[in-house]
Amino acid sequence: MIKPFASGGIMNVVYRVDLSVGDCDQLSAVVASKAGAQKRKRAQILLAAAKGVTDITIAQTLPCGLSTIYRAKKRFVTEGLEASLEERPGRGASRKLTKQEEASLVALACSTPPQGRRRWTLELLAGEFIRLVEHDTISRETIRRRLEENDLKPWQRKMWCVPKVDAEYVARMEDVLDLYMEPPDEKRPVVSFDETPIQLIGEARVPVSQAPGRPARTDYEYRRNGTANLFVFVDAHRAWRHVKVTDHRTNIDFAHCMRDLVDCHYPHADRIRVVLDNLSTHRAKNLYEAFPPEEARRILRRLEFHYTPTHASWLNMVEIEISVLASQCLDRRIPDRPTLEREISAWEERRNVTGARIKWMFDAAAARRKLGKLYPALAPALQAA
Repeated sequence: MIKPFASGGIMNVVYRVDLSVGDCDQLSAVVASKAGAQKRKRAQILLAAAKGVTDITIAQTLPCGLSTIYRAKKRFVTEGLEASLEERPGRGASRKLTKQEEASLVALACSTPPQGRRRWTLELLAGEFIRLVEHDTISRETIRRRLEENDLKPWQRKMWCVPKVDAEYVARMEDVLDLYMEPPDEKRPVVSFDETPIQLIGEARVPVSQAPGRPARTDYEYRRNGTANLFVFVDAHRAWRHVKVTDHRTNIDFAHCMRDLVDCHYPHADRIRVVLDNLSTHRAKNLYEAFPPEEARRILRRLEFHYTPTHASWLNMVEIEISVLASQCLDRRIPDRPTLEREISAWEERRNVTGARIKWMFDAAAARRKLGKLYPALAPALQAA
């Protein structure tokens, strides 16, 4: 219960705060929550006032102004517990732009920037917009707020791959998804394959090791020691992956990787199903460029290539493994190829021994359910049939 009372013959209203156990619990929960800072401060004011703490002490402790404490108590008296914690809208100035002017600003921000400029900035928009409306000046902050309200950030760009989803896309997608959903078969394994480049970076100066109270320090200068290529294999149904380091990723390199797959990694398999993207080096003809015809034919008899759709690298399981490799092993300066091979070999052995594998959950049924609108539509005659 909160009561005002008069003192000294002059109506100087003082608001006294008396809280019930339930009120204290509710206010304590607000203080401990992730509510807004002002809401938590009002709850702290009321809890302190209920304990008899003076306004001056509260103001010094929180800190806050005496007028803030007075308003919190007054709202508590006149409006109750819930209303006293709510944030009230301020009495700011009226909006400078009309609805029609805001619509013009949105259209301008969505248009092509001026010639010679890559993108719109707040200053560019303010300068251009002032020509379209009857205002003498428009501040940068006004432009920013109106764009923020409309969820517009014309200075940002996102790179996005927009695939053409046609019958060919769907056929390849469901073919790969079915491979991933098959039960493990030692005679017909499914292997996802891809490659990724890496820069070899050496130190310009010797790094300083970390010590208690001092982080490791690395000079911002470095030496570029060339590049290497990583061919990555990952089994879709068991905990196995292999990374082959090469200088290049030519047709010949791809052919040798396929021979390694057949003769070294899966010598007892009848048929190896290989999931690939559409890179020009991923072709059966490359084996005829690298080996005699009888050797190329021998290798290809045991391989079966399955290509992901164009612009659908998310379907290649090995992309996930490459991301893990990059974050766990390659995210540092590695100066030369021998060091790179040792580090990758250690990472690969640990991953294989510990049984780490990718558990693919997205199947053809899920694709039809979630991407159904993108599937090719049947002709009306076929739908009727």
